[in-house]
Amino acid sequence: MSRLLPRRRWLALAVAAVVVLAGLAGAYVLLRAPGDVEDPEVAFEDEGAGRGAKDERVIWPTYGYDEARTHYLPSKLRPPFRRAWSVSGSKLIEFQPVLAKQTLFLVNNSGLVQAISTRTGTVRWRRRVARLAASSPSWSRGRVFITTLSRRIVALNARTGRTAWARGLPSRSESSPLAMRGRVYFGSEDGTVYALRARDGRRLWTHRGTGAVKAAVTYWRGRLYFGDYGGRVTALRASDGRRLWTTGTEGRALGRAGNFYSTPAVAFGRVYVGNTDGKVYSFSARDGRLAWTRTTGGYVYASPAVARVPGTAPTVYIGSYDGRFYALDARTGRPRWTFRSGGKISGAASVIGRVVYFSDLGRRATFGLDVRSGRRVFQFGRGGFNPAVSDGKRLFLTGYSSQYAFEPVEGRPPARRKPPSGGQRSGRGRDRRDR
Repeated sequence: MSRLLPRRRWLALAVAAVVVLAGLAGAYVLLRAPGDVEDPEVAFEDEGAGRGAKDERVIWPTYGYDEARTHYLPSKLRPPFRRAWSVSGSKLIEFQPVLAKQTLFLVNNSGLVQAISTRTGTVRWRRRVARLAASSPSWSRGRVFITTLSRRIVALNARTGRTAWARGLPSRSESSPLAMRGRVYFGSEDGTVYALRARDGRRLWTHRGTGAVKAAVTYWRGRLYFGDYGGRVTALRASDGRRLWTTGTEGRALGRAGNFYSTPAVAFGRVYVGNTDGKVYSFSARDGRLAWTRTTGGYVYASPAVARVPGTAPTVYIGSYDGRFYALDARTGRPRWTFRSGGKISGAASVIGRVVYFSDLGRRATFGLDVRSGRRVFQFGRGGFNPAVSDGKRLFLTGYSSQYAFEPVEGRPPARRKPPSGGQRSGRGRDRRDR
């Protein structure tokens, strides 16, 4: 009997352990499943997002249109459109061009930079700067800055395409640079955020994050904001790189946090960003306090557009891998409307005037939706990632491997037929598609 007692005790302990593990699993589900958080006490500044296009020489100089990466251009431009020109290619274009001095500056995945006339579509110059690239360039003071997956950053003369300077990096970068006020800010895959002098590429400071920084760095009121693959969002002082705050996702205690591939947009005193855990996050820009989360049905690689279009409330526009495009209340995160495109959405949206444009990966089409209602008002059978920029006069759309320009139809628009239900596209893409 004395030998049986330890065995019975062992069985009892085993049963107890199973019960405890089951309880922990249940607690994990309870913590993760309820999903969304909303804190009305987090400050919200009810101000406009996006600046008007006052300088005709510099319209869309960086990824996201402005330093805060709001992706919002106030404009009267709207459909219907007709195609003005196109520039065909055979290599993937993941990121939209930037626009300055009536020129589009476009980088494809093979590291080829092209300068294209916005008026005629004429290619003014071409320059290969790397074997692989996956980011938008940035324009400032007559130079174009490009990060590459070949471990270097390059500055080109915007008029001629000649190299002004180039700097090697310890790691690859697909973080779209931000060139402003004599500096260039960007991240890299080893988790480093850089501040370089725009004139000569001299390093001013660096900051090491908790994971790869693949997203672009965002500027707002003297601060830089970025997310990383350690699941953290961090705010730095732009002048010297000093960390002001850092915060993680809500599931970090018992479950692994998702990654931040999405580039933050800052507006209304808030930081808005998507995460691969399937959620959209809003943090206080001042101290990083979590304001709200909103769960989607898939990864959120897309970067948000944030705008207060006249006649509408402050809204966050963002797509998800679940094939839905969301318009969320910027204050609370509550959905205003959703649109099902029929394919995974990976790239950022752009709000141009009263229309929000985005592309999906399934149909490789570009959609334009009315910002107030979510009703489809435009569709083009080319697209994939980050589709739209504008100079306020034309709409420039990036297909899978080609660039297109559209002009508004003059006079009375033609009668509009009722579009097909859902996100069905109207035409087949004919671009050559090489990855």
